[in-house]
Formats: sequence, C-alpha cells, structure tokens
Amino acid sequence: MKHKRNIILLLTLTACMVILCSFPVFAAELTEAEVEQAVANQGKEAVTGNIFIWFLCAIAFLKVSQKIDSFMASLGINVGNTGGNMMAELLIAGRSLASSMHLRGGGSGGYRAPSSPGDAAVGGSFLSGGLAGAVGRQVERSAVNTATGYTEHSSIGSVMYHSSLNKGGDFANNVISRIAQGNYNQVGSIKGADAEKAYISYMGMKVDSTHPLSNYSNMEIGGGRITGTESTESGSREFALYHADQYMAPSQGTYETVQSVDGATWYKQYAQDAVTKTPYDAGGGKVAYHESIDQKLPPTPPRKDRI
Repeated sequence: MKHKRNIILLLTLTACMVILCSFPVFAAELTEAEVEQAVANQGKEAVTGNIFIWFLCAIAFLKVSQKIDSFMASLGINVGNTGGNMMAELLIAGRSLASSMHLRGGGSGGYRAPSSPGDAAVGGSFLSGGLAGAVGRQVERSAVNTATGYTEHSSIGSVMYHSSLNKGGDFANNVISRIAQGNYNQVGSIKGADAEKAYISYMGMKVDSTHPLSNYSNMEIGGGRITGTESTESGSREFALYHADQYMAPSQGTYETVQSVDGATWYKQYAQDAVTKTPYDAGGGKVAYHESIDQKLPPTPPRKDRI
C-alpha cells in the first residue's frame, strides 16, 4: 500500500510539472496583435479579467524559479532571500503588465514615447517570452533606471544590479551594455561613484597583484561613448572610447581597438600632445601668441548615423 501511494504521488507531481512547464509555451504564442484584437472584440474589462486569471495560474510556475539560487549566483547576483509570498509576486507581475500596456499606449494601438531610461533601453513586445519574460524585462528596466540615476528608491532591479556589479556579474554587465550603447537622449548615462565600477566590470578588468588596476574618475558611460580620467603612478590623463558600430574610426591621433565583455568593439584614445596658442598684444597693433604643449583628446570622430 505504501509503495502504491508513492507511485500515485510521483505521477501526480509529474503531471503538475508538465502543466506548469507548459505555461511559457502558451505565453510565448500570445502576440500583441492577438491581445489588441481580443480587446476590440470582447472589451478591455473582459480581457483584463482573463489575463488576471492567467497570472494567478502562472504564479505557480514562478514559484519554481525560486529554486534557482545557484544559477543566479553564477550571474554574480547575491540572493539573500529567494522569493516571498504570492501577493508580492502577483504585484510584480501586475506592474510588468501595467508598464507594457502603458508603453504601448494602454492597448489602444497608439505608440507612446518611452517614459523612462529603462523603457527606452529594454525593448520587447507585450508579454513576449511569457510572464517570466515580462517580469524579467521589468526588473532589467528598473536596474537601468537605477544605474542612470533616474530613480533612487530601492527595488528588486536596483538590489540585483548593485549585487551583480560588486562581483562583475553578467546581469550588471548586460545593464551597462544597454546604457553604453543606448540612445543618449532617451537612456542617459552612468555617472558618479558607480561609473568607475561599471567601467571596470564592463571592460572585464581583473585585480592582479603584479599589475594593479588604474584609478578612474570623472567617468561617464552612455550614448556609444565612455569617457573619463585614468590615473597611474606616472600621472593622469583623459581617455575616451567610441563604439565601433556607432562611430567612425578616429582620423586624428592614435587609437587602439578594445573589446568589452559583451563582445562589442570600441576605439580607445588617450589625450595626446597638442599645441595651445594664447594670443597677446605685441604692441603696434599686432597680435602674437604664447605657445604651450598640453594634453588634449583628439576631436570626437563622426557618428555613422550622421554621415
């Protein structure tokens, strides 16, 4: 009898797992056009109710994801308290849905400009990839908003970003990549104290006792450019990196080609010797110049989209 009971329990658990694992497949097949058609045919209230019921069913699948601490740790994310109660998870899912609907014009079919750096940096159609995809994008949008200083309040995205950044993890590097290569006017940039950490992490720099890392200051990352000041024992000098997909190769001064951890190619230039002329009155109505040699960055190369 006990053996028979164990078999029945095993079959029941197997059936539940098959049902739960089928949710993402159904969600991935749901397109924005189908949602808009359903709203037009049935009304917004009816469709909203159906999606809400679907969310309740999908919460069970989210509970499974709470067991992936080891996977998140491999991304450099420190998970102190995995998961929570069902209401908290439902609120997260609801916020993801609301953000997607807001970005798409509330389901009316009209396009609305991104309302935050996260919306501009992290794309994705409505419920693309299922509920897990929607929630994941919302967390990443929150992380982008935190990294760019758009928001300062604590959120799941901000906690995950800072935890991953301290370890040079993939989650933080993915957020940095979106900002570094994003539209400056919409996404913004990373500045301040976290910009140095972001640059070191994004460029894959590792602490080495024989070759200690340089100090970086005045950093800014965004819009296809990375600028700052590099300080070593021999002195300090400004530098700039230009994303090769967005900028032409520099035509003035020397440069080197480097790669970031996401495989992107960048043109890197340091400040170079340049002659500075300061005018002065030489008398007799003539102008003369004092000449000096200073360290200056060469002119910024042209952007490919403006040629």
